[in-house]
Amino acid sequence: MDFGKVEDINPVDFTLPPDHPHTPVLLGSTAGTSARQVYIGPPIWANKEWVGKIYPATTKDKDFLYHYARQFNTIELNSTYYQIPGPDTVKKWKEMVPSGFRFCPKWPQAITHEAQLLGVTQLTRLFVESVLGFEENLGTTFLQLSPAFNPARLPTLVRFLKGLPQGFPVAIEFRHAAWFLDEYRWHRVLETLHELGAGTVLTDVAGRRDVLHMGLSSPVATLRFVGHELHPTDFTRTTAWVQRLRKWFEQGLQTAYIFIHCGENLLAPELTKYWIEQLNQQIGLSLEAPAIRQQPVQGSLF
Repeated sequence: MDFGKVEDINPVDFTLPPDHPHTPVLLGSTAGTSARQVYIGPPIWANKEWVGKIYPATTKDKDFLYHYARQFNTIELNSTYYQIPGPDTVKKWKEMVPSGFRFCPKWPQAITHEAQLLGVTQLTRLFVESVLGFEENLGTTFLQLSPAFNPARLPTLVRFLKGLPQGFPVAIEFRHAAWFLDEYRWHRVLETLHELGAGTVLTDVAGRRDVLHMGLSSPVATLRFVGHELHPTDFTRTTAWVQRLRKWFEQGLQTAYIFIHCGENLLAPELTKYWIEQLNQQIGLSLEAPAIRQQPVQGSLF
């Protein structure tokens, strides 16, 4: 993921910010209403480098999703950012995953970036109808606002969200820095999203610490965690996040969607496995960790 990427992470303070004041209030209002659910996985399934590592050595491209869904229980579905899948494609994908798997489709760039949420009634209807085809395999949808979408456009966002079917799952990622400059205004944004049934996306990335706003507007947390090829900070940051999630679950969090980015994602399975192990140990979950096969070292006989 290029957003927030920096060449040298050594000067970066990765300390997790404190919770936004809206978060404990929101979670307290939903405490005790649901069991803890965590869906976690890398952001892609199509990675040839994973063949022989987390996919069987004979895996064909067309079977990547099938094997991915036997190792992880969710996917940040970025392909929908470029093209709305037809019903046959959605049906094919759905048939390849277990019942407990969750697709989290990204809203199309034609809606979020090109049109800036204006005049997109038809496209929105097509996207909503498409992803509802996942049925019980649909998680949240991920609406990434354009970097140019500033707070002056909040009424546009509100109108757009009001036009969605009642109960349709959506989490918003805000990227324009101005959203976070006025604490009172940002608090009101979180309250408005809560009233509309929309969640927020938290993005933990080195070069944009402001988007790690720690503000929840629903009892569903969506986290994009960007690691650095198993740098030591990847593990200390994971530990801090798991501790925070444990607190949030104790306060009333119901569901967490966690997407583990890691450079070119060659090592994303290893980082995701560490996350799962920590979640199981510290929160008492029973998530199944991926089975990672040891890769032969070039030049070695064994």
